[in-house]
Amino acid sequence: MKKFIRKTLTFLTVYNAHMMEFRAELILWVLSGSLPIILMGVWMQAAQGGKFGLSSVDFSRYFLTVFVVRQITVAWVIWEFEKEVVEGKLSPKLLQPIDPVWHHVASHLAERVTRIPFTILLTALFFTLYPQALWLPNLGQVFLFTLAVVLAFILRFVIQYTFAVLAFWTERASALENFWFLFFLFLSGMVAPLNVFPEYIRNIVLFTPFPYLINFPASILVGLPVDIVRGFLCMIGWIMVFLGTNRLLWRAGLKRYSGMGA
Repeated sequence: MKKFIRKTLTFLTVYNAHMMEFRAELILWVLSGSLPIILMGVWMQAAQGGKFGLSSVDFSRYFLTVFVVRQITVAWVIWEFEKEVVEGKLSPKLLQPIDPVWHHVASHLAERVTRIPFTILLTALFFTLYPQALWLPNLGQVFLFTLAVVLAFILRFVIQYTFAVLAFWTERASALENFWFLFFLFLSGMVAPLNVFPEYIRNIVLFTPFPYLINFPASILVGLPVDIVRGFLCMIGWIMVFLGTNRLLWRAGLKRYSGMGA
């Protein structure tokens, strides 16, 4: 256990130092995820003349939470892994006594540490400019939100890493991620909370992994009605599905990998 902890700390320290070299770029990455803030203004204006069951303040709180969730759950492993496979840079990592995925996990976790302070500053700025939206969720909501957002990150990472493993068969595995993102954009709750969807569409979407990546954790923190037990069970179920698929593709892909770019 001590050896495992030491390796983990070493990985995180190395990748954190690497991420600290790109602090200015990190600010741009944070700002690039500001689509929910833009949509917030659109829905706040629409709420004044429409009947959505949510007020302008509800929309502001929801989309601010969506912004925070996006900052915590963003993943880019598919582009890194695709490059490693195409250029043959995966070969030296396969010689190490550790699964290459842990390099990507450490990179993502270290990036979260450097990204979160900027996210907190932007959130504080928002409440300063729009104090009506300020609210204090109870401890139960905070705990469930934290658990949900951690599982959302795991699910997002596993989904993208599963797509990334397809790089063993195609040089453009990222194209599948771009196609997936179209559905993610509209069905995850990023463009609009699922509460404003027609009921029959919402019932169908809840059987997919999309709403559990953004809408579910955001709804918990804001206090919108959501089936918590079903939500967590679905998240765990989809994680297991994609994790199992990933391991099968990984074993099959290694047999095809030739490291041509090395």
